[in-house]
Amino acid sequence: MGALAYAVAVGTLQMTVVVPLLPLLQRDLGVPLTSASWTLTAGLLSGAVAIPLLSRLGDMHGRRAVSLVALALLVAGSAMSALADTLGVLIAGRVLQGFSAPLLPLSIGLARESVPGHRLPTAVGVLSATIGVGSGGGIILAGLVDGDHRAVFWILTGLGALGFALVAGVVGKDRSPARDGSREPLDLLGAVLVSTWLVCLLLAISKGSAWGWTSPLTLGLLAAAAVVAVAWIAAARRAASPLIEIPMLVHRGTVGATVASFLLGFALFAAITTLSAFAQGALGASVLQVGLYLLPTTIFMLVVSLLAGALMRRFTASALVAGGSALVTAAALWLALFRDGGSGLYGAAAVLGLGIGLGYAALGTMAVEHVEPAKTAVAGGVNALVRVVGSSLAGAVGAAGLSTGGPGWSFAVAAAAALLATLSAVICGGVRRKAEPMEAEPWKAEAA
Repeated sequence: MGALAYAVAVGTLQMTVVVPLLPLLQRDLGVPLTSASWTLTAGLLSGAVAIPLLSRLGDMHGRRAVSLVALALLVAGSAMSALADTLGVLIAGRVLQGFSAPLLPLSIGLARESVPGHRLPTAVGVLSATIGVGSGGGIILAGLVDGDHRAVFWILTGLGALGFALVAGVVGKDRSPARDGSREPLDLLGAVLVSTWLVCLLLAISKGSAWGWTSPLTLGLLAAAAVVAVAWIAAARRAASPLIEIPMLVHRGTVGATVASFLLGFALFAAITTLSAFAQGALGASVLQVGLYLLPTTIFMLVVSLLAGALMRRFTASALVAGGSALVTAAALWLALFRDGGSGLYGAAAVLGLGIGLGYAALGTMAVEHVEPAKTAVAGGVNALVRVVGSSLAGAVGAAGLSTGGPGWSFAVAAAAALLATLSAVICGGVRRKAEPMEAEPWKAEAA
């Protein structure tokens, strides 16, 4: 478990490590903020596509082997980013780094094979909460090297290489990869269509304020995103083995976790990107100071991850997600209304970390506890996918919001997303208790 948790944390570091670097990259590369923000969006976007793709490869050829491939791509992308002199090369390196995003669902699948059923909720909670630790740690890492993006990516190269060695040396091989599934072709068409409509959507959102929201280019990209999204849904329904199972997105047992995961991922990245930009712009903070402002977020995420097992035994997953989302709402709303620096920022960051830690620790369990065991990996993969899509959307929306409405508007949007996540978890938990009062959870039934 330790090696898997470390790998997940390192894979998450790359998602947030560029957040406080965006103003410096804008200056050093001589590009607008909306262009520099694609160093964040590109990694998140490639992760959104890689999650279902590598999760399926893990089912077919073994999750340990595919995890090693993901870590190798992280190392290669980090080295490329460290050597990059242009925005295009840096974005290409970030795309490779994004292929480490599937490490969470792959690790959950490996944990299911090696952890006893009665301990699985704890294991999933720890792995899921590790994402929060990695998210905060990425920003702190950038601060420790004072915003030197080359040093940041060289450190990531070393951390990724260590993760590769740990997984290769400690994690045992899968019990029985689904070799019969290897005869089914990968849904590469689905991967292309998903990538295309997400790129069109995010490009239109991030550049809309510069191009004009009613310009032919912006409207054309939005229309293309809609058309390609419809084509993807149609292709996925016809495919024998689709990259993303559309029914799983609206499965009665997972829809609440799906919605909450998307919104919490959005709220976290909207909050931290806006806080970073506000601190550096309005308060004149250095990258290190931004890391210190967000240090309470990381600390509370870590504390919650250590308590995840005990919390999961005392409370339902939906209750923890609802409570965590409510705390994120309060933190983002405070930042939207009161941004005087000092203790206010530290306090809001602490509440944000507590809320994200609670929510992320329980989301993995909430996503899989009401599906049959054979669908656990699929449900976990879909949940991770929508979280990353929400995060990538936040990067584009945040850049657009900061360019037009300022930090107050961006924090308010984060608060609204977290509030909707709260309502989703509350409604989902209430519906389940009424609809399935006598149904045993799959892993509890297995343990019995």
